[in-house]
Amino acid sequence: MEEKIKKVIRDVPDFPKPGIIFKDITPIMMDAKLSNEILDHLVETYEGQGIEAIAGIESRGFLFGYPLAMRLGIPFILIRKKGKLPYDKISCDYDLEYGTATIEIHTDAVGHKTKVLIHDDLLATGGSAEAAARLIEKAGGEVAGFNFLVELEFLNGRQKLDSYSKNISNLVTY
Repeated sequence: MEEKIKKVIRDVPDFPKPGIIFKDITPIMMDAKLSNEILDHLVETYEGQGIEAIAGIESRGFLFGYPLAMRLGIPFILIRKKGKLPYDKISCDYDLEYGTATIEIHTDAVGHKTKVLIHDDLLATGGSAEAAARLIEKAGGEVAGFNFLVELEFLNGRQKLDSYSKNISNLVTY
């Protein structure tokens, strides 16, 4: 699976700023067969693990997070950028490798002690995933694990997440 995905991920140099090589997953979306293989793999991985909801981080975390939740028959929780959710919300600020940001969830998005898998496209420095974990816990849920399509191992983002869950997985590592 890793080699198939690596063949289609595109490197974009100097985006969003000079010195950063952006791992562009959009070519995966052009390949319906590969997208379905990824989704099938994720379903096989998480079926029977007791996960009660999946939280996807805006926006690329929605691409596989929502279909995975539907295939598993569990709720999908939107974690969005500041100002995008219309109802009462909880916010969390965090640092990016190239700036700062704020993410939010609705106050009623997570049930008490709900076991939530946090999904996103990329684990880099771990800032957005750690902020998502803090949001899930603030809302009363429990972090059941993290899943990423891609992990940039050299940025050590996994270290920020270990205290929330040791269940951290990815499909591709650089």
